[in-house]
Amino acid sequence: MPVEFLTDEQAARYGRYHAPPTPEQLTRYFYLSEQDHAFIAQRRRKRNRLGCAVQLGTLRYLGTFLPDPTQVPEAVTRTLADQLDISPDSLQDYRKRVSTWYEHQELILRHTGTAPFDGRQAFRLVRWLYAQLATGTLRPGVLFDLATAHLIAHKVVLPGVTVLARLVARVRDRAGTRTFEGLSRRLSPEQRAQLDQLLVLLPGASRTPLDVLRTPPTRVTAPGLVGALQRVEQIRALGVGDVDVRDVPDSRRSLLARQAQGAWAQTLARMGADRRHATLLIFVQHLERTATDDVLDLFKGLMTSLALRGEVRRRKERLRTLGDLDQAALLLQDAVRVLLDPDTPEAEVRRRVYAQVGEARLRDAADAIRALASEDDRGVEALGGHYSTVRRFLPALLRGVTLEGTPSARPLLSAWAFLAAQEQEGRGRPNWSNAPRAFVPRAWERRVFPPGRVTDRAWYTLCLLDRLHHALKRREVFVPQSDTYRDPRAELLQGDVWQAARDDLSRALWRSLDARVELDTLTVDLHAAYQNAQTSIPGNAAISITQEDGQAQLVLSPLEAQPESAELQLLRQQMALRLPPVELSTLLLEVHAFCGFAGAFTHLTEGRAPARDLPLSICAVLLSQACNIGLKAVSRPDVPALTLPRLSWVQQNYVRAEGLTAANAYLVAAQDDLPLAHVWGGGEVASADGLRFVVPVRTISAGWNRKYFGAHRGVTYYNFTSDQFTGFHGIVIPGTLRDSLFILAGLLEQQTRLDPREIMADTHGSSDVIFGLFGLLGYRFSPRLADLGDQRFWRVDKDADYGVLNDFSRHVVNPRLIAEHWEDMLRLAGSLKLGTVRATAVMRTLQRGGSLSGLGRAVAELGRIEKTLYLLNYVQDETYRRRILVQLNRGEGRHSVARAVFHGRKGELRQRYREGMEDQLGALGLVVNAIVLWNTRYMQAALDDLKGGGIKVRTEDVARLSPLLYEHVNMLGRYDFTLPDELAGGAMRPLRHPDSLEDYLAQIP
Repeated sequence: MPVEFLTDEQAARYGRYHAPPTPEQLTRYFYLSEQDHAFIAQRRRKRNRLGCAVQLGTLRYLGTFLPDPTQVPEAVTRTLADQLDISPDSLQDYRKRVSTWYEHQELILRHTGTAPFDGRQAFRLVRWLYAQLATGTLRPGVLFDLATAHLIAHKVVLPGVTVLARLVARVRDRAGTRTFEGLSRRLSPEQRAQLDQLLVLLPGASRTPLDVLRTPPTRVTAPGLVGALQRVEQIRALGVGDVDVRDVPDSRRSLLARQAQGAWAQTLARMGADRRHATLLIFVQHLERTATDDVLDLFKGLMTSLALRGEVRRRKERLRTLGDLDQAALLLQDAVRVLLDPDTPEAEVRRRVYAQVGEARLRDAADAIRALASEDDRGVEALGGHYSTVRRFLPALLRGVTLEGTPSARPLLSAWAFLAAQEQEGRGRPNWSNAPRAFVPRAWERRVFPPGRVTDRAWYTLCLLDRLHHALKRREVFVPQSDTYRDPRAELLQGDVWQAARDDLSRALWRSLDARVELDTLTVDLHAAYQNAQTSIPGNAAISITQEDGQAQLVLSPLEAQPESAELQLLRQQMALRLPPVELSTLLLEVHAFCGFAGAFTHLTEGRAPARDLPLSICAVLLSQACNIGLKAVSRPDVPALTLPRLSWVQQNYVRAEGLTAANAYLVAAQDDLPLAHVWGGGEVASADGLRFVVPVRTISAGWNRKYFGAHRGVTYYNFTSDQFTGFHGIVIPGTLRDSLFILAGLLEQQTRLDPREIMADTHGSSDVIFGLFGLLGYRFSPRLADLGDQRFWRVDKDADYGVLNDFSRHVVNPRLIAEHWEDMLRLAGSLKLGTVRATAVMRTLQRGGSLSGLGRAVAELGRIEKTLYLLNYVQDETYRRRILVQLNRGEGRHSVARAVFHGRKGELRQRYREGMEDQLGALGLVVNAIVLWNTRYMQAALDDLKGGGIKVRTEDVARLSPLLYEHVNMLGRYDFTLPDELAGGAMRPLRHPDSLEDYLAQIP
């Protein structure tokens, strides 16, 4: 049974003093009460009293006794000796009395009420472990730590490290076996046979049915959509989609699905029957949801593509028919001249026009003008002519996708059901007289329902698909079998669950349940902000008030570049010159030796014994992905850990999204522990910006944007940079960013120790709702504004006098709306806080019929107050505006480093599937963080070296340094992963000394 999941660090720390206790720990665990003094006083000799006290404190602190109770930190001995008024040297004599140790241990257990770890306690621990595993999937190392804490909290002596590790492994293995058996029993023999057939390689086939089904589509075409729908039908034909697995924790289901997604068919086939069937059951259900997502993504992409192609065709047609337009306009001109002729009697106008122009020609000219010059039918005409394309996938789409929706979407759903029924009736003459009409917009009516004729089937179908496309975007229509397109409202906390959590969540959000309390606070804050701005703006040279079209406007002067002193320029030069040259390969190994980030990567199946020299292989895989050069470039046939098969195996089984996230948290924490990083910031401020990559391969996970990607598709890696220069999260977005909710998602989903409360970004279409959501969750949204002209300032008190700001603050907030929906607003914020609803889906929960619902309007009203507070601070505080600019520049500096690292294959991302993109760009962010951490350590050493030479370095100059340097890092050529022993042990390279201290001092003015 595998128990080698413990790292060397965990095993060494278990039941031992791995470091001296902190002052707080000494006070908590080694303070002797009156009862303790009375108990210890029963020991006659001083050495026994001190030794007994040491064992008592050790039990409380570690949860167990030491093999040698005298092997404790000096601080522990001194603290206890001072309380007993005994010399600390007496403990040396206690070492000679081994039999006395065990006598004291029995007495201490009775004194403290601590139970030994016997069969009874083992049974209780096993039950507790099963309860933990029933609610989630915990890694064995985490479960071991939780079990240790549980035993200490319940006053049970810790067993030996091997005993506890084997117990955890055995319980975890049995829990998995129970899960597999339970899931397997829910399947009929026919269903088990169907699942087993997925792993059989049929004669003449190159891939198993499982490999075929788990390969997502890559072509945004009608045949590609048909193929994706056939894939969904094949998955559903397995007949396991309705098997109830809701009692299995989400985390456990995610783990099993991830294992099946990454494992070879042969590996799955070698599993035991119960485990194989359970894994395939969970994976097939997961695959049905993701395959449905692929269908809907393809449908949206195809409809967008058809509209764009139709618009290009429409413009070409318009250019071709300009002559017809001119001719019709000239004809109408002749008619109008007759109409405007004052010598023509009113009764004779019609007769003379018909006589001069002709009635038929006049009607034709009017129809031509309407057809060629109308702008209302742009979107309609763009889709015209694509019915034959739509017919290729429409029958399969009607069969394969089940739709539900909000009340506002009922007309659309009725039309969808009608069209599906018409398809099922076959090629007979359909009855279109009962076709639902309510969903058809006015712009489509003339085409769909031509006067005097029956409903046009082609235009009806095109209109329905166009409306469905827009409804899916707004989540007015949703798909129950989908992950991305399911009903987001169902994910909000509901009923008893919300009532049980509302008090705790309101405290966690620092919000009162009473709306009046919150509104009073916001009103006071907003009034004070206006009063402050009213006083400071008239004397602020950066602000001017202009009049445009009778409206007053605030104009803000751009920030001037911050001057740099000669000392700062020289300090930057010295930092760059003193950093030692390093290969990127050995830089990663050196950073691992410092913080152990490679230990965060675990095997796909968990619980496996770590492979030999695993950190070396992981660093090589990370470098190959980050540099975009492939595994061959870093493989070494003469090094077992770097052979190509070994690296491929490590990439398949270890380097995954969750491992990258955990390893990145190691690097962020290590940076946060460095004093120099805290000169730059405390981690409370962050920025968000997008790094764009061209994706030249066929994929549905990329989008168009000619400005950034040219003729290709591309993705945006939206990453988050702390004020300590570390990247703490990243999101892959097809195309380019237009939604600030991705920023909110990044803050809520990130898993590092940092907790940024203020986020800087470019405007990114920020709205009142965005400011409201950020405010509800306790975050401060600080976008960099390009123009103040379009911004509105809001007030609560419509009668308040704000002087020069009165002309800008005419809009009044509706606090009554906030008060009416305050409970639901807290429920929404609590759902976001707990992660039951995704931030990117929230906007859809706030809409109804394409416009904001009552809850959405209430959030927007709150956002107007939050946004006005931000604007008033932004316009009058130059320091605030500069902070935003400086932090955004840090994010752009990280992008420069990332571009330099990601140099292979012309810097293009060539992953076809979203998971591969996330893994590769996650590796890129991880390597950039490693460079930042390495630079920060050596910059700290260089600063200490300068200060040790008697050079005074100003703190304000250090605060303007940056670890985003890479000229000294070699990212090209042959990659050598050999690290000297002293560096592997944590030592640092010698700094370069380009100048003597005297020469350096001579350069300072």
